[in-house]
Amino acid sequence: MTESYETLKARPLSDQRAAIRAGDYGSHTAGLGQGCLQANIVIMPEAYALDFMRYCQRNPKPCPLTGVSDTGNPMMMTMGRDIDIRTDVPAYNIYRDGKLAGSASDILDLWQDDMVAFALGCSFTFEQALLRAGIPVWHIENDKTVPMFRSNIDTVPAGPFSGKMVVSMRAVPEDRIDEVVRISRRFPLAHGAPVHWGDPADIGITDPAAPDWGDPAPIGPGEVPVFWACGVTPQVAIEAARLPICITHKPGHMLITDVAEDAEVPILHFT
Repeated sequence: MTESYETLKARPLSDQRAAIRAGDYGSHTAGLGQGCLQANIVIMPEAYALDFMRYCQRNPKPCPLTGVSDTGNPMMMTMGRDIDIRTDVPAYNIYRDGKLAGSASDILDLWQDDMVAFALGCSFTFEQALLRAGIPVWHIENDKTVPMFRSNIDTVPAGPFSGKMVVSMRAVPEDRIDEVVRISRRFPLAHGAPVHWGDPADIGITDPAAPDWGDPAPIGPGEVPVFWACGVTPQVAIEAARLPICITHKPGHMLITDVAEDAEVPILHFT
């Protein structure tokens, strides 16, 4: 990785995506691509794609479907002018038979003619609106990956896909929670309003300082942990489905699209 986060954050989206494609940047994307929707990625053989699409339709909070590729075509034509799903994500996770088998900076050698790629909205999108409102977002300010947790909230099954919802956490000043709810609700393609705030134990999280993915984030005096549905939820469903091969983004390492961040439906916004 030759590009630093702070340097890349100040550059235009075209430069950010070019650095990712070239393998010069492979870290988290929180704070990048300002004004544009970020997306979680799931790639699988076509034989399982319809069931997965049903899973997304039945679970729109953790799985807000924003784009689907044509079978065998790695270009995400509805997500941007020139997005190659094989190279334009900073880091990928590779699952085989439901188990994480490794990570990669590109999947050129893994792409198959029967594969379908899905893009799902990401909560990184609404974080820019929180920052504009003067609400601190600790993991962006400290160059960390947002903490993510397995909750006890059930998702609705579809075919082989099932499991508990994954949630992301941000500590919010108690007197600004209502404002945060109003702001995030404006971003339905980015998980919308939170699913819970207050005691983490209520949704099955025993230790908010020990996330299942991402980096621990402090909860300061006067702050309340707020939890949003998270696009890592499909990775839990993939573990249950035990597909022979499935590829996702590495948590926190998103696809930056050309869709406007506040779109209610995926409409391209070229810059």
